[in-house]
Amino acid sequence: MANEMEELIGFLSAPSPQVQKVAVDIVRDLTGSEDGLQSLASYSKTVLPSLCRLLGEKKEVSEAATQALVNLSQNSDLASKMIEIGIIKVTMDILYKQGCEITGLLVMLLVNLTQLDSGVESLLQLGDDKVQGLYVMKLVRSFCTSSNEKKDDAFGHVGSILVNISKNKEGRSLLLDSKRGLLKQIIRQFDSTSILRKKGVSGTIRNCCFEADNQIQNLLLISEFLWPALLLPVAGNKVYNEQDTSKMPLELGSALSIEREPVTDTEIRVQALEAVYLIILQGAGRRAFWSVNGPRILQLGYEEEEDPKVMRAYEQIGSLLVEGNDTEEGSMQTSA
Repeated sequence: MANEMEELIGFLSAPSPQVQKVAVDIVRDLTGSEDGLQSLASYSKTVLPSLCRLLGEKKEVSEAATQALVNLSQNSDLASKMIEIGIIKVTMDILYKQGCEITGLLVMLLVNLTQLDSGVESLLQLGDDKVQGLYVMKLVRSFCTSSNEKKDDAFGHVGSILVNISKNKEGRSLLLDSKRGLLKQIIRQFDSTSILRKKGVSGTIRNCCFEADNQIQNLLLISEFLWPALLLPVAGNKVYNEQDTSKMPLELGSALSIEREPVTDTEIRVQALEAVYLIILQGAGRRAFWSVNGPRILQLGYEEEEDPKVMRAYEQIGSLLVEGNDTEEGSMQTSA
């Protein structure tokens, strides 16, 4: 004889939309508490497929189902089970179905699922050469073409998905593939006014720079966009003089010769400096850094920096440049 929880889960598959709605609302509310999550976790074999099937229903049902799955997917064991039943394919199919009304929630579900290696591999479509990377290309396109001016930036959290993807070697290779040009598209979103998008971009760049030892040329191919994204956040707030900007490419020099909004987020500044460090570990990267007057930018930025964590990231670069100054044009000076 079925208990109350089994009956509730059974109602998720009821033929009546009204009954489905009542049942899914109750399940959604249960996922809002730790006790409720634990109770549902015991029935994961039935509740997860049932909720997954409701993603394609009308908004009044699918919204609550997605909210429940977002909450449940914060548990790594449950997230792993969702991935096993193919929820990423279902999510992507519905996300790009015309008239989708739960875009933001589906993106949040993907954020949670891609925190697992299996989720990243599923989203990358590894093992299927014909479609490998297609999902990611769709998400990047949506991230780069959707507006962040609206109150509900439905694709804003794609930046977090890209950070998760770029923690995976295959993910980094996909993003750095010069033929696809995905990283170039992503970097341009750093100009967004959304701190969420900026964090997604900076984290993705930083992770991709771990491939600098074998992808330095692909990184430098997009230097027109890469250096501004990495150096402007750590250049300090002062207006640079012509003597300094004359030694920089136009995209850097013009931005630094006028007043600009400071990047106050510590995480973004640290990630930018870590990315620079990974690039200049390579000879070609170090030469490119000197060619844009990078050491001068970091010197002036360091003079204004007050956060100890960010200062340590500056100093790590300074030490590397000093060590290599016998083969370069000089060294970056840092003041105590």
